Amino acid sequence: MSDGAKQKVHVITMGCVKNTVDSEKLMAQLRRNNVEIVPSIEGADVAVINTCGFIDAAKEESIDMIIEQVKRKGNGTLRKVYAMGCLTERYRRELTGEIPELDGIFGSNQIPEIVRSLGAEYRSELLGERMLSTPSHFAYLKVSEGCDNPCSFCAIPLMRGRHVSRPVGEIIGEAESLAAQGVKELIVIGQDTTAYGLDLYGKRRIAALLAMLADIPGIAWVRLMYAYPAHFPADLLEVIAGHPRVCRYLDLPVQHAADNVLKSMRRGISRKSLLDLVGRIRGAGAEIALRTTLIVGYPGESGEDFALLESFVRETGFARLGVFTYSREEGTTAYPLGDPVPAEEKERRKGVIMEIQKDISVARNESLVGSRLRVLIDRAEGGLYIGRTEHDAPEIDNEVYVTAPGPLTPGTFSDVDIYDATEYDLYGRV
Repeated sequence: MSDGAKQKVHVITMGCVKNTVDSEKLMAQLRRNNVEIVPSIEGADVAVINTCGFIDAAKEESIDMIIEQVKRKGNGTLRKVYAMGCLTERYRRELTGEIPELDGIFGSNQIPEIVRSLGAEYRSELLGERMLSTPSHFAYLKVSEGCDNPCSFCAIPLMRGRHVSRPVGEIIGEAESLAAQGVKELIVIGQDTTAYGLDLYGKRRIAALLAMLADIPGIAWVRLMYAYPAHFPADLLEVIAGHPRVCRYLDLPVQHAADNVLKSMRRGISRKSLLDLVGRIRGAGAEIALRTTLIVGYPGESGEDFALLESFVRETGFARLGVFTYSREEGTTAYPLGDPVPAEEKERRKGVIMEIQKDISVARNESLVGSRLRVLIDRAEGGLYIGRTEHDAPEIDNEVYVTAPGPLTPGTFSDVDIYDATEYDLYGRV
């Protein structure tokens, strides 16, 4: 038995769901090499930390986690500590110098090297195989890596490289494998999912890909995340509105709505074009729940610019919305602009937008009282069952708290009568 097979490895995933997929692929490789994957750090002798380097808060969290595990190594409870992912891709040299106790530092696309460092053999025939860390009925499906968009604030291209689409056959094969394991919901992700296919096929093929995924036996829901608003493919709306197993849901990160800020952000779209796009989505013939993310406190965001963002949020009435405060990132084209908006002002602006969104969400949820909704049950908790509608992605969107006359099984669907609502939750009974 190899040294790798004797190790008990715990993988710690920081940051976004794209990292979740990478960790799941790493664990699948190790498991097929007879390396034991343990669910808790207390039972491990090796820690692998999949880091995030997106914004300052995420970087600090990843560094704190590395230091915590290095301390475990120092007191003898861990034998080895490895770091991988976006933070290490971007700051490999600095981490090597400042945390020499790390046994290995790997970038965001170096799973084969990590596997070999753990004494195991990387098996290319396992490409697409996953050891799921999500509940067994849903899984994230990464269709591309990297990004070609020139957004001034974003460091993702520095960490993940240029946009590279995965071949259709490879994605479908992975999705079929997930369906065979009992996955019922596929959540399609990438840095820019609407650019899928441009590099391989010369045109955007995300709509056709969604339809093929939704036709896989056993798959009940296909959900699309990270759809870049500029150059939005027209045929995508037809699939979302028309295919019964594609969720009426679209994650469309607009980031801002003032032309001055959008131009400086290099988003490739104007306020008017954003409003036109939202109008087209709303007129697609189906009630598509729109999610977006915004950035406040960008350098040069004036009071007038922020007022335009406020009015945009009220006018569009996104079903789901999240706000980030601007984080100045080295190497980005916005970095020379400095960070002139004070942190407390950024937080104030964030709070203003979230209060507006709270009112929108309350009104939307209250309008659902008295309706019957199809709910995917995610888990049981405190005598209740908790699930989601097709208008909600896991972990970031609304949940439905369900009572039932008998037991419900996570991963199954129930028709739920909604009797109460709060700003971010629904309450119903089977």
